[in-house]
Amino acid sequence: MATSISPGLGRALIGTALVAGTLDITTALSKYYLTTGRSPLNVLRYVASGVWGTQALTGGTGMALWGLLLHYSIAFLFTAFFFLWLYPRWRPSLHPVLVGVLYGTFVWLVMNLLVVPTSRVPAAPFRLEHAAVELLVIIVCIGLPIALGANRFYRRQTSTLQRH
Repeated sequence: MATSISPGLGRALIGTALVAGTLDITTALSKYYLTTGRSPLNVLRYVASGVWGTQALTGGTGMALWGLLLHYSIAFLFTAFFFLWLYPRWRPSLHPVLVGVLYGTFVWLVMNLLVVPTSRVPAAPFRLEHAAVELLVIIVCIGLPIALGANRFYRRQTSTLQRH
């Protein structure tokens, strides 16, 4: 079943990606600042290092902006994948919150087992307590908003079709 990009779908997809991306980056920036006392721009430079390597870590505001662009691009790709490919094929009979937990876990696995290891981000040791917090953040800030946003959009589509 192919899904065309209607204006309503486009708005829902972009809006959901912006909500999820904003929740996630706000949490990351806040957590970093509160735990280290250092500039939150370091988080964005770290994201940019996925493309630019370690030179991004000492870059200025421009490198932080690259990190922000990359962050929102990734949020948009995960949102688009769910909205356009996954949800239309698997109209969940599960509760959307459970779907959000499952999708957030999937996103965390893809990021940590595929994206980060194949990027130019400097290697860091695995720490279980950090991984658990990161998983929870991804579930709450990415998985849940995307699953709830898609569920809301497709439920509205179905109810609109049924009324006509």
